[in-house]
Amino acid sequence: MNESPAAKKHCPKCGVALSPEAVEGLCPACLLSMNLATQTDPGVEVGPAGAGHARQSVPSPETVAKHFPQYEMLECLGRGGMGVVYKARQKSLDRLVALKILAPEREKDPQFAERFAREAKTLAQLNHPNIVTVHDFGEAGGMFYLVMEFVDGVNLRQLLGAGRLAPKEALAIVPAICEALQFAHDRGIVHRDIKPENVLVDKQGRVKIADFGIARIMGSVGETVIAPAGAVPPRPGLTGERTLGTPAYMAPEQAANPTEVDHRADIYSLGVVFYEMLTGEPPRGKFEPPSHHVRMDVRIDEVVLRALEKEPQRRYQTAGEFKTGVETISGSPAPSAGTAPLPVRTARGRGNLRAALIVAAVVWFFVTVTTTVVTLILPDSFLAASRIKVERDPWLESQEYTSRGPPQIERALGEALQ
Repeated sequence: MNESPAAKKHCPKCGVALSPEAVEGLCPACLLSMNLATQTDPGVEVGPAGAGHARQSVPSPETVAKHFPQYEMLECLGRGGMGVVYKARQKSLDRLVALKILAPEREKDPQFAERFAREAKTLAQLNHPNIVTVHDFGEAGGMFYLVMEFVDGVNLRQLLGAGRLAPKEALAIVPAICEALQFAHDRGIVHRDIKPENVLVDKQGRVKIADFGIARIMGSVGETVIAPAGAVPPRPGLTGERTLGTPAYMAPEQAANPTEVDHRADIYSLGVVFYEMLTGEPPRGKFEPPSHHVRMDVRIDEVVLRALEKEPQRRYQTAGEFKTGVETISGSPAPSAGTAPLPVRTARGRGNLRAALIVAAVVWFFVTVTTTVVTLILPDSFLAASRIKVERDPWLESQEYTSRGPPQIERALGEALQ
């Protein structure tokens, strides 16, 4: 039995066979040489006045273990603006999980417990292959926590730190993110903090979004989220107002008016991430299109710049539209700016080209011969045929005509037409 094309793919660096689910160009074996811990973002959470909230010291795994006897605490993976993440083993199921304790400074909010329970239940229903799954949530020892799927891999920030991604790799990663965003947006959930730290790639090369909806749990209790048409609207909060996110990746409206953020803010943030994957840095100020930095298909510029429109109504209106725009480019290669068309590289392509040239040569030969015959031989025959038709047409019997055709050809044509 012939081996499938996917099974024949190998890493160009180490030669290891790639899984059919692996993103093109991201070899799981090569990922092993990097730091594979699932880490959260060390970024600062932005408050109403732009100031970051003061952070408390990170509890040690031993301290946390006292409140979670059902888990074996293995190590602290890191902390971000939303909380601290630990790698743990769930004893009853003997599986690795990521235990996230939400930022301790938030626990003093008297209405936080109500908001946390409401939003966590919603997040637990986000069952999608490109979204990190929430297994459990609750409160223990005064600490609010989420038990999530443990993704053994690297985040996009670590990949970018190892070197700029090739355009084809970026084009392979973005559609998976779009699928996850569309799935959540259809259910009225906006991520609000799409950035490289929250995009994970596991050892099999699968892309997953982490911390989905955590920004809403930790954010303003009075926020209203405008869901896409046909989506289940999110439940409104209670009171208050706060801007959350990472400034370099936030949509303009998210920073200016956090109470009216909708799903298109995620599309803008993904546009920033896409730009950074292609160029190595996020867009700042009056930035140039990606193709001005890197040699790539110039059609990518249109996709990226549309996602980065400052006005939400001028962006892609859904993550699905964004995905279609990216896949149109990756599915139909075009020449890069200032380069010649891509050459045919496969043996099958060379064979098809050779056959096409042979057919073109044969057609040219027959057209040339036919033209010569028509020019040198057939005019007299057609004139003779014209005379026969005139003689048979009563209306033209009185018309004058001249035939230059030889009599024998006229007789032959006349007999053939009887």
